[in-house]
Amino acid sequence: MSLVELVSGKYSLQDLSGPVGTVSVIEQAASSGENLLERVQSVMNLTIFITVNVGVFNLLPIPGLDGSRFVFLLIEAIRRKPVPKNREAMVHLIGMAALFLLMILVTVQDITRFFR
Repeated sequence: MSLVELVSGKYSLQDLSGPVGTVSVIEQAASSGENLLERVQSVMNLTIFITVNVGVFNLLPIPGLDGSRFVFLLIEAIRRKPVPKNREAMVHLIGMAALFLLMILVTVQDITRFFR
């Protein structure tokens, strides 16, 4: 749902957080709670949340992710012939380049936010 809201414009890139922002959220989770058990539970809940989100994101049909490979397999099943490997590779290359660019932008944003 949050991905739809991001694409629809409800959230901006300023609301995204990368590795640096994730570490600060983990730090907050580790310091929340009154005793050690509550702190461990908070970190474990955050770990589960991040793991599930990464898994769901990986299944989206975005080029370069596993969901995109699944789409290519569906296309091959419907057409009954394989998609040319060079075309599939080009689609995945463009998708991965876009994902790397997004990761760089979000990480730079996290670092600048960290020093404010």
